[in-house]
Amino acid sequence: MSAKTCVLLIQLGTPDSPSVGDVRSYLFEFLNDPRVIDIPWLLRKILVNLIIVPFRAPKSAKVYKELWTENGSPLLYYSVNLREKLEKQLGNNYEVELAMRYKNPNLKEVLERMEKKKYRKIVIFPLFPHYASASTGSAIDRTMELISKWTVIPKLKIISEFHNDEEYIDTFVARGKQYNIDDYDHVIFSYHGLPTRQLNNVHSPNYQCDMINCKPINEGNKYCYRAQCFSTTRLIAERLNIPEEKYTVAFQSRLDKKWIEPFSDKVVIEKAKEGAKKLLVFSPAFVADCLETTIEIGDEYDELFKEHGGEKVQLVESLNDKEDWVEAVKNIIQKNLQ
Repeated sequence: MSAKTCVLLIQLGTPDSPSVGDVRSYLFEFLNDPRVIDIPWLLRKILVNLIIVPFRAPKSAKVYKELWTENGSPLLYYSVNLREKLEKQLGNNYEVELAMRYKNPNLKEVLERMEKKKYRKIVIFPLFPHYASASTGSAIDRTMELISKWTVIPKLKIISEFHNDEEYIDTFVARGKQYNIDDYDHVIFSYHGLPTRQLNNVHSPNYQCDMINCKPINEGNKYCYRAQCFSTTRLIAERLNIPEEKYTVAFQSRLDKKWIEPFSDKVVIEKAKEGAKKLLVFSPAFVADCLETTIEIGDEYDELFKEHGGEKVQLVESLNDKEDWVEAVKNIIQKNLQ
């Protein structure tokens, strides 16, 4: 058995290419996950395979072509760099693997390689700061399903969220300091959306989402995605001296109206109609720039804002593969192993 500890970084995933076929394959795997679309099996199969994927794949492929760079998918590119830099930072007693929950590097294949090395300890680290069943829960669920079949199961450590970790907050504060907040009429903290029903499922017994004040985190809502998003926002805003009246927490990428509100695109329109000319947008749920940040916020929201009288939506760069983020990931891991 190897004396080394293996750190398994897990990201959401990305198509292998921006072709319609590869995007269709990615969407098929992603949206058929029962934790992502948590409705009865038959209804999910009909909705995803006969309606969403056939109609969405060609449109999404066009957007992925806009996103693609000479290095391929930014999400994959930054994640690979993070893995390589982190392994160097952690030193000789560690090895670091990277897998995507959907598509490649394939989680099953990565775990098969890890099984053969018989590590002393494995750290499972989904790169999602805020816990959600559809992201963190799915990554951990699938990982544990595969590991449960191993003959030898080593010691396991799972990092299920880090929404209020000081060094994670520091990295987004550093990104924010690249901009003069006073130059912007309003700041939006935009997080990926979820169906509202998924919030209720994580609350302590006898609590419902509309019964809980999301400020602050408490025993009743400590795994609530929305409450964690509010927590992250407050910590960043306090460090950047952004007054509460100057920022809004919003949620993007919704599939229907029964998702968490307010919706980011609606807030962008609202602020333009109120006379705002410049918006600054953070996306703390995404530790690497991707379709939802570069295209949805940086391009689509910018166009939407201008259509309604605004001048500029400025996206705050994500953490990507910067050295301070590599250091933060290393320290989050080491703190969790103490």
